[in-house]
Amino acid sequence: MLPFPLMKTIGLLGGMSWESTAEYYRLLNELTRDRLGGLHSARCVLYSVDFAEIEQLQARGRWAEAGEILAAAAQRLEAAGADLVLICTNTMHKVADRVQAGLSVPLLHLADATADAVKTAGLTRIGLLGTAFTMEQEFYRGRLSAAGLDVRVPDADGRALVHRVIYEELCRGVVSGPSRAACRRVIADLVAAGAEGIVLGCTEIELLIGAADSPVPVFPTARIHAEAAVEAALSAH
Repeated sequence: MLPFPLMKTIGLLGGMSWESTAEYYRLLNELTRDRLGGLHSARCVLYSVDFAEIEQLQARGRWAEAGEILAAAAQRLEAAGADLVLICTNTMHKVADRVQAGLSVPLLHLADATADAVKTAGLTRIGLLGTAFTMEQEFYRGRLSAAGLDVRVPDADGRALVHRVIYEELCRGVVSGPSRAACRRVIADLVAAGAEGIVLGCTEIELLIGAADSPVPVFPTARIHAEAAVEAALSAH
């Protein structure tokens, strides 16, 4: 018998963008080291797609094709030994059902992990920042609402601003002071509209926004997802 807990293997479906996927890898390893101590690190495998291909399909509304690409990639993760799979982006949870349908191992849904974190904090009214797809469509908002949360999003100008910052800056590795200030104003508007907390519903946003940028608690979804993954990977042991 091994002298330390045997960790399940976490499959990372990443590259959307690689900037935030790198954060996932760092977080998984730091969290595992914190849990197990010593030189322990996460057991994980990564399949990183070409985001340019996925982004073009998003822009053209060709979600079924994007879902097929991610489903095939997730199957490769399972073949490589993954015991559970993470889609390392909020937006592509639009095709989460298609990805899960091709797997015999569980897909750990980011919105579910986020809803659990918000409820554990005792909050119900949340502001949601993310891509336009995440803020405006029901695949993500609806899942949070089904968990009992009251979800609020920025106005049209605020949504356009956040979406632009994600795709034109953060996904390209650009972290801008003026964009941080603009996002702070969007957050302030959500808080004024009654939000008790802010979900950073794009894994890149937490490269720009942190707790110091909001008067209410923030929920960084990449970290929340990584925490849930490490918990699941260690829970059987």
